[in-house]
Amino acid sequence: MKAVWNGVVIAESDDTVVVEGNHYFPEGSVKKEYLSFSNHRTGCPWKGQAYYHSLFVNGEMNPEAVWYYPEPTEAAAEIKGRMAFWKGVKVIE
Repeated sequence: MKAVWNGVVIAESDDTVVVEGNHYFPEGSVKKEYLSFSNHRTGCPWKGQAYYHSLFVNGEMNPEAVWYYPEPTEAAAEIKGRMAFWKGVKVIE
């Protein structure tokens, strides 16, 4: 699987975990040079608190387009150490 935004592969892995239709990529497969800090947080009743990164690619910013759960609940333990994408980031095979 590949996560692509603004013509650039942000992450690539054959080891994604699908939860609620979202592919969670191993953190090590995400190209950190495209991640930008974000203070944004949201809560999920069954997964826990999500933290976000923005993407900065080819001079363009995509705010809060990457999320992850640093301390997921026990029910969502399979996504610990993984990141997912949205806001126009295409996940393709």
